Amino acid sequence: MISPAPHPLVELAVRAIREYLDTRSVIQPPAALEEAFSQTAGVFVCLKKDGQLRGCVGTYQAVQPTLAEEVVHNAIASATRDPRFSPITLPELIGIECSIDVLSSPVPVTRQDLDPELFGVLVVQGSKRGLLLPGLAGIQTVEQQIRLAKEKAGISTDDEMRLYRFIVERYR
Repeated sequence: MISPAPHPLVELAVRAIREYLDTRSVIQPPAALEEAFSQTAGVFVCLKKDGQLRGCVGTYQAVQPTLAEEVVHNAIASATRDPRFSPITLPELIGIECSIDVLSSPVPVTRQDLDPELFGVLVVQGSKRGLLLPGLAGIQTVEQQIRLAKEKAGISTDDEMRLYRFIVERYR
């Protein structure tokens, strides 16, 4: 059985990580990818090894001028700057699975508008922000999703907390 080729953004992320780990340089996306992915969006790059999370860093709103550049920068950050994990090494990269989540713009919602399988959630209270992607293993209820997003943000109450939801396009 022939397995399908990875999505071009996944290939770009892996290439960016490999180049950064090997030379400490940040690649410029190829012109064809820059053109194909010239829009802007928030992007999360998640890395797994043997099915276990090994790094996941992203932005819920665009920081870079193109989606392709957002992928490059977040891929490198996921591999080297996720504070939960030690940096990935070049030899380790062979066993790493990469997924890319491209986020829609967050829209304000109430709890009733959420579904942890369909929507990611962003909780905001003052300057604190916590985000959880949709479809995460073990997250089955809206309350679990909100609680974990609040924990990530260091939010302990619902006072003046705002909720936003977004959808993702996930590539592997």
